[in-house]
Amino acid sequence: MDLLRGRWALILGASSGFGAATARALAAEGMNIFGVHLDTRATWARVEALQADVEAHGVKLVLFNTNAADARKRERVIAQIKSTLENDPQGYIHFVLHSLAFGSLVPFVPSDPQAALTEEQMEMTLRVMAHSLVYWVRDLVYAGLLRRGSRVYALSSLGSQRATLNYGAVSAAKAALEAHSRQLAYELAPQGICVNCLMPGVTDTPALRAIPDHDRIIAAVQAFHPAKRLTQPEDVANLLVALADPRVTWLSGAVIPIDGGESITGIG
Repeated sequence: MDLLRGRWALILGASSGFGAATARALAAEGMNIFGVHLDTRATWARVEALQADVEAHGVKLVLFNTNAADARKRERVIAQIKSTLENDPQGYIHFVLHSLAFGSLVPFVPSDPQAALTEEQMEMTLRVMAHSLVYWVRDLVYAGLLRRGSRVYALSSLGSQRATLNYGAVSAAKAALEAHSRQLAYELAPQGICVNCLMPGVTDTPALRAIPDHDRIIAAVQAFHPAKRLTQPEDVANLLVALADPRVTWLSGAVIPIDGGESITGIG
């Protein structure tokens, strides 16, 4: 897809799961990548693997190992992005993916009050997984880095509608993320900037493995999914490549299932 060659993408949560798969898929189509991630020495191998895979396509990769939910660090990253793009022929960000998956998996009302979700945990989960979308998009617009034709995608889940063990705070964050996407789509429509959510099916990622009953969830999907398999990160990445096509300009404010039919079964 030569229409993407030389354009820039910004991926929040770039080093694993959906973010890493999307970075690789977009790089294969010639897109340059800004990636924000948070990794330690224990997980640095996946950063090195991502860098090797992306740069093998002859595109530019600029990584920021920082907390994407911190306001001051977000400000510094955006300033560096703006500086990088000052002399670039494109000069702006065509594609943004919000793929931040870090929250508290703690029950609201357990039998032991000391084990209950705290206010701080609830607020952190909503800030990282939902509210940060608003702050990043707003700051990118004010910096002149999102322009007519830019598009933003966030990743929700069926958890925005359903409950499971210890998932309350994340479920609330996913519901808020969808609401934020709709509001951003509404406010940015006059500028020609589209904002949408994708809703992947159950996918075996580090975020899923953090859920206490993930084994039950995986088994249920494998048993009842019409195709008898989980969603793969590449399934989502391939759709995002298609949606990055600059000719796609009239899709905004939507929540789009990408699950191979999982959500029509009523399981989960």
